[in-house]
Amino acid sequence: MKQSFIKISKITEPPNSNIWVYPRGTKAQIKSRIKELQGLGVRDISFQGELKIGTISVLGKGYVGIVVLGKLGRKKVAVKIRRNDSPRKNLKKEAQLLQITNRYGVGPKLIDYSKNFLVIEYLKGEKIGRYVDSLGGRGNTAKLKAVIKKVLEDCYKLDSIGLDHGELSRMPKHVIVGNKITIIDFESSSMKRRVSNVTSATQAFYIGSRISKTVVGPAGFEPATSSTPGWHHNQSRRRPLVLGIKLKLLNRRVKS
Repeated sequence: MKQSFIKISKITEPPNSNIWVYPRGTKAQIKSRIKELQGLGVRDISFQGELKIGTISVLGKGYVGIVVLGKLGRKKVAVKIRRNDSPRKNLKKEAQLLQITNRYGVGPKLIDYSKNFLVIEYLKGEKIGRYVDSLGGRGNTAKLKAVIKKVLEDCYKLDSIGLDHGELSRMPKHVIVGNKITIIDFESSSMKRRVSNVTSATQAFYIGSRISKTVVGPAGFEPATSSTPGWHHNQSRRRPLVLGIKLKLLNRRVKS
């Protein structure tokens, strides 16, 4: 589908201008935020994505911000806009956490930031929940294993540096699978609490989300349902592939 971009200088009237100050704000705030984003070099955005803010399509929505597709020169970027009702006064902390994760090859690359905006790498792909659903079962074990391995390796890196993501128990929304596999949404992250990234991700893969229905099966990758032959009798003897990967990561941690 062709992506249509609009000059941000022209997005000054409702309903589109609501994106700058969601859920509500003044004309002065709208004008100020447009100028702020221009200062980061972004001149155009595109209203597209699976989520809706009123009549506006967006890439993502959280309690801190709204994410839209933008352009930095000719390069597509993701632009996170701080919500006007956000409990955070600015996006500086999230930007700093992204800078830390980027040093270890984790998360989308941070390009620039200001008080109300993050300009980050645009990741073309789909959320892991939909990706796993699309695999369909037999014959895709290697693909699934590669995704799980990459996610758990990145979780191990986060654990090692003492940064807890905070949302990985809700895995389907927080990993993008495309040209690369990337953990996203660090708005709830912290370096002040006990880390549990590997544990949270493992629980999501194994028991904590709809992904687990695909991950856990007689062969390590088949829907685990009551209709699966031998499911009740063999469940206790099964060792899902995710647990094998986790054990290797834990062994690495002990040795280091």
